[in-house]
Amino acid sequence: MNTKYIFVTGGVVSSLGKGIISASIGKLLQARGYKVTIQKFDPYINIDPGTLNPYEHGECYVTVDGMETDLDLGHYERFTGIHTTRNNSITTGRIYKTVIDRERHGDYLGKTIQVVPHITDEIKRRMLREEDPLCPDGHLPHNGENHPDGLPPHYGGGLGRGSFDFVITEVGGTIGDIESAPFMEAIRQLRWQLGRDAVCVHLTYVPYLKAAEELKTKPTQHSVKELQGMGIQPDILVLRTERHLDDALRMKVASFCNVDLECVVQSEDMPSIYEVPVSMQRQGLDAAIMRKIGIPVGETPSMKSWHDFLDKQRRATREVHIGLVGKYDLQDAYKSIRESLNLAGIYNDVKVKLHFINSEDITPDNVAERLKGMAGAVICPGFGQRGIEGKITAVEYTRTHDIPTFGICLGMQMMVIEFARHVLGYADAHSMEMDTATQHNVIDLMEEQKTVTEMGGTMRLGAYDCELANGSRTWKAYGKKQLIQERHRHRYEFNNQYQEEFEQHGMQCVGINPTSHLVEIVEIPELRWFIGTQFHPEYASTVLHPHPLFMDFIKAAIA
Repeated sequence: MNTKYIFVTGGVVSSLGKGIISASIGKLLQARGYKVTIQKFDPYINIDPGTLNPYEHGECYVTVDGMETDLDLGHYERFTGIHTTRNNSITTGRIYKTVIDRERHGDYLGKTIQVVPHITDEIKRRMLREEDPLCPDGHLPHNGENHPDGLPPHYGGGLGRGSFDFVITEVGGTIGDIESAPFMEAIRQLRWQLGRDAVCVHLTYVPYLKAAEELKTKPTQHSVKELQGMGIQPDILVLRTERHLDDALRMKVASFCNVDLECVVQSEDMPSIYEVPVSMQRQGLDAAIMRKIGIPVGETPSMKSWHDFLDKQRRATREVHIGLVGKYDLQDAYKSIRESLNLAGIYNDVKVKLHFINSEDITPDNVAERLKGMAGAVICPGFGQRGIEGKITAVEYTRTHDIPTFGICLGMQMMVIEFARHVLGYADAHSMEMDTATQHNVIDLMEEQKTVTEMGGTMRLGAYDCELANGSRTWKAYGKKQLIQERHRHRYEFNNQYQEEFEQHGMQCVGINPTSHLVEIVEIPELRWFIGTQFHPEYASTVLHPHPLFMDFIKAAIA
């Protein structure tokens, strides 16, 4: 069958959950046996979110092939188990850069370059996932886009019409935003070009006015009217609501917005985001999409493994308290870590209660109070000087009190610095990122980073091999696997000149990159659970396959 295209747009306000709805649609279509990919188009001009402060855009997610992307790609991967790539994350910046690079190269043969048709054509090409005739691999390399080790074996990317049964495209922002206009025009053109092979799903908000004790549909009507004014008639409406919508209200929306009643579904607040696919299936969202596209609906898939997971989630009532030691006090800054911990808890039959502990506020005098009651601690990733000493103080406390501790990226580096200061006796031990004058640079700038001047897309990014030491705690956690692959996002590394000294004093380097000899995992075997990883294991944790390190960490915290 021809590839089918689903466009997911949003109206009224942002943060309604387009990413969760897109991921849910992907999951439901997968359950019907279709090969699916999901992509995100963000209207901002940054090339990617890699240079954005987490307060601006939440966590930066990294794909297997080393693209820094929007956090919604994490939802796509956790729900569906697919591996996204650079082809699944597009920004206005990347679109314009591609077009401008071509113009500078002379590829347009002297034509005047305009938003329509040149920008919209490039958007359409990427929405269709067609290969670029001027660049056969489908993208113009920039800022280190070529992955140095090639793509990992589990890479499931690819472009093409024909590579997938369904391509789901989520467009960031809301209808009416000036920066979204070229994307909407591209969708309008594609709807005519593709005919029944394309479906538009519009997510909008139905607010409840407490004073009037009424649910109001007018914002939804205005949002759809705005979309229609751009030449796009939504096929399906998903109404985001905090209260249940009755059939009369759905009928009202259907009649005012020219949408079939069966194509008006509601997205109520759920106890967990993982309940959303089941709710959407129960209301027939996937069936409505199939009918609109002209595919026989057939039987409703059982999704047994997903329901088994939800049953485990509901039964997990015993709580385990985990401290997140970091400097970004917002929900989305450590999104993948939070979800990985929650998933690992469910599979260990416990409910993980996460407590954010601001590392800027931690001192030797209050660290015991701040970590009181925590069964384990995660030392979070990040960049820069702010909050560093608090993280080091927290690591010293958890190490000396044998509290299970998981350090990720910068968190692992803080474990190394703390050990060097308080076990090896190097009081000035530090990272070259924070202190270029230190005499004991146990964390140093990677050799290949020393000539880098640009910030965006230039770190060590994407999946790399790592060999595990036989008999180590990490090796056992991974099921005694010798070789693993994990995703990286960093510039600094463990200084191998200190490796022998660290190991003699009890901190073992149990994960090594076989090519660069980069130390990727450290652990202290004498402690209950004290492991730091230079990579980001949270990117590889999914609903049906939680990451083994998070699983083992929660198991140790419970014990």
